[in-house]
Amino acid sequence: MITAVHNLVYSDDAAATRAFFRDVLQWPFVTDDDSDGADDTDAWLIFGTGPSELGVHPTRGPQGSSWTSPRHHAISLMCDDLRLTMAELISRGAVFTTDPTDHGYGLVVMMAVPGADDIQLYEPRHTTAYDR
Repeated sequence: MITAVHNLVYSDDAAATRAFFRDVLQWPFVTDDDSDGADDTDAWLIFGTGPSELGVHPTRGPQGSSWTSPRHHAISLMCDDLRLTMAELISRGAVFTTDPTDHGYGLVVMMAVPGADDIQLYEPRHTTAYDR
């Protein structure tokens, strides 16, 4: 039986990316060695990300539509109040690379992740599955 989803972020600066998840997002973590991960830049941290859900999006629009998207995977972070969450994260050093925008499914902003690609943070307007 499947027990969880393990997400992967590939980073050009793994230590900076791990520090961001540890210090800015303040996600709980475990290490694969004897370190506590607090200051050890070589520690391999594995983060608890809380509840999750998975959506499947099409790569092509409806018949006659011109939009397409390549197959890919994406990580999005969800919150109850986008502006409040942004303010809290900014106070811990987060940098947002876009302004909040209404995407229909929710209010969306992109957040810089040191050493890795930006990550989407959004306040969903759709029915969620993570609390079921």
